[in-house]
Amino acid sequence: MGGRRVALVLHNGATGKREEFVPLRHDSVGMYVCGPTVYDFAHIGNARPVIVFDVLYRLLKRRYATVHYVRNITDIDDKINARAKASGEPILAITARTTAAFHEDMAALGALPPDAEPRATSHIPQMIAMIERLIERGFAYVAAGHVLFNVPAKADYGKLSNRSRDELIAGARIDVAPYKRDAADFTLWKPSDAETPGWDSPWGRGRPGWHIECSAMSLAQLGKTFDIHGGGRDLVFPHHENEVAQSEAANGAPFVRYWVHNGFLTVNGEKMSKSLGNFIIVRDALKQAPGEALRLNMLSTHYRAPMDWNDDGIARARLALDRWYGLIEKAEVHWGRSITPDTHLPAGVEAALDDDLNTPQAIAEMHQIANAAFQCGTEDALVPAAAALKAAGLVLGILQDEAHHWFRWQPRGADGLDEAAIEAAIEARKAARKAKDFAQADRIRDDLVARGIVLEDGPAGTKWKRVS
Repeated sequence: MGGRRVALVLHNGATGKREEFVPLRHDSVGMYVCGPTVYDFAHIGNARPVIVFDVLYRLLKRRYATVHYVRNITDIDDKINARAKASGEPILAITARTTAAFHEDMAALGALPPDAEPRATSHIPQMIAMIERLIERGFAYVAAGHVLFNVPAKADYGKLSNRSRDELIAGARIDVAPYKRDAADFTLWKPSDAETPGWDSPWGRGRPGWHIECSAMSLAQLGKTFDIHGGGRDLVFPHHENEVAQSEAANGAPFVRYWVHNGFLTVNGEKMSKSLGNFIIVRDALKQAPGEALRLNMLSTHYRAPMDWNDDGIARARLALDRWYGLIEKAEVHWGRSITPDTHLPAGVEAALDDDLNTPQAIAEMHQIANAAFQCGTEDALVPAAAALKAAGLVLGILQDEAHHWFRWQPRGADGLDEAAIEAAIEARKAARKAKDFAQADRIRDDLVARGIVLEDGPAGTKWKRVS
């Protein structure tokens, strides 16, 4: 299953190279990941970076004494304003409701909460202070009530995406405005009318541009320079490019040491779009399969590669988890108690994750562990295999449930039999068998099967599982 790597290697988007990860400060890591804009339910594309960087977070926590993981909440945005205007719902109600839904959905996907979750609305003074420094240093200017970043003043603008300013303009939607000095200049602050949320500033009542929000929040949480900045590849330009430019110009220091970006996501081979009818929100996906199955499906593709979301992938993930949970369940029956995860990761799994978070290879290593245990043919082989699988699951964020609970999963809001009704049916079947009314016992079993409940009779009694 391969030897253990001595270091974590990450593909650094800033250099385009694989690099050994060495934190800025000994035994301490700072990581910032762009979080949600809270105006609607999270879709599966939103979930991909959450899952990817949750795995990285879990891995880093095993290696370093301190990991400060920051994921922001964008609660100032024109999409939020438009949703409030269209629906009549107050902005604070929209952002509170959708933030709570985001937390619930990501927890269902097995994601740990970040160490800090700053909100844009809580960092307006920091944004204003950063914009003032940019103006003082000649990197920003005031025009028509707006403050804009002066892109030509930053000679290395475009270094993250490794393209020139002219190439970036040619390939992007540029907001053309008469008050701009240069077509590439972007907004740091904009005026707000009486109906739009706004804050007092040296340039009048207004609100921040999107890009300055993350720069101010990361500075407040992690300082001028920190280790890892993550997000989707779609954010490289303009968002992350603009973050680099304004942060380094305002702070006079390097911004991020390792840029990590996950690839795009499609659905059944097409770009996800409401007009195509393939727009999948996380809570709808959770009605079709357990969160761990959705998560494993996501991790079955390398994080940097494009990923296609489809029913076959989810089914394969669920079957794999059925097999691993089945092994753990058998091991626990044999052992007579719950299996504790190994302290150390299986060598092959650790080597795969050290290799730029190669989760598909880590999953393949887990299959090998299970295969070897089943092929051995002895129940004693199941116990160490179960402990190894559970150790790997701690980093991948799977196998976190009790095995018997896994097989009893029911979709959110489902109308199927609850556990009390199933147990009552099992007791009725037991009574029928004791009375030698085997026809009635068979009818109860068949009725349960028709409702997605399979019974398994054994020396310890009757167990039940839900089947899809």
